[in-house]
Amino acid sequence: MKTQSSATTLPAIAVTAPRSRGFGTLQAALGVGAFSLTFPATAWGLEGFGPWALVAVRSVLAGLIAGGCLLALRVPLPRRRHWAGLAVVAAGVVVGFPLLSTLALQTSSTAHAAVVVGLLPLTTALLSALRVGSRPSRTFWAAALAGAGAVVAFTVRQSGGTLTTADVYLFGALLVCAAGYTEGGRLARVMPGWQVIGWALVFCLPLAVPAAALALAHEPVRLTAHSVTGLLWVAAGSQFLGLVVWYRGMAAIGIPKASQLQLAQPLLTLVWSVLLLGEHLTPAAPLTAAAVLVCIAVTQRARG
Repeated sequence: MKTQSSATTLPAIAVTAPRSRGFGTLQAALGVGAFSLTFPATAWGLEGFGPWALVAVRSVLAGLIAGGCLLALRVPLPRRRHWAGLAVVAAGVVVGFPLLSTLALQTSSTAHAAVVVGLLPLTTALLSALRVGSRPSRTFWAAALAGAGAVVAFTVRQSGGTLTTADVYLFGALLVCAAGYTEGGRLARVMPGWQVIGWALVFCLPLAVPAAALALAHEPVRLTAHSVTGLLWVAAGSQFLGLVVWYRGMAAIGIPKASQLQLAQPLLTLVWSVLLLGEHLTPAAPLTAAAVLVCIAVTQRARG
């Protein structure tokens, strides 16, 4: 009887694992789709809010949404040993990346800012290797470098190949966001992904609320359809819902593979920039998109 039981169990395992990985890939891809709208939505938000007010208010709104969900479901406080990791997530994806990228978008186009996202997958994979001990294959690294190179070449050319003062902000945003993604992906293995970003947002509320009040008092506010829509998207879509599915996806398929899906994010951002902001897209976009999709396919098949 034991032999029969083992034999009937194996097929179930073999079927369930690929389905789980496929669903994880889908969730990570949905996160990338949500993130691709962040820069255009931020540009809309800056039409009516100052940079400090936009970042602080988006953090408050996202924190209230997350806090409401945690309270409604009566989720207990995370264990003390997870607090340091949640602090890294908060510093990276709740405060650091939104603030630095918003400051950069004051003087940089969304096309130029997309350079950050082009380098983010590679940086996240590197930090993952150092932090959680992941060891992707040489094929994985080769495809990741090729994809990052294609994205960087395209976005730099799209911005005219010039470097601006905003690059300092963008480079800082790249590092802190990669750290937040890596730590969040690690925590999502031991607690639900939505709770990872949820608690990170709630922990920031004691700082975000007074910061929002101070910023709104010192920066002009002009409520328009664009500015309000942009604010609501970066708060609910990018800051909370996008990160919920993103962390769940990373926990399911691994941080390195999930991070490589973000190679498609700059190209999606450029498409949204054309449709929503009226920015010009060069004919090189389809070729770059094809190259990036090939690189993504290779990284998803490469074994760790």
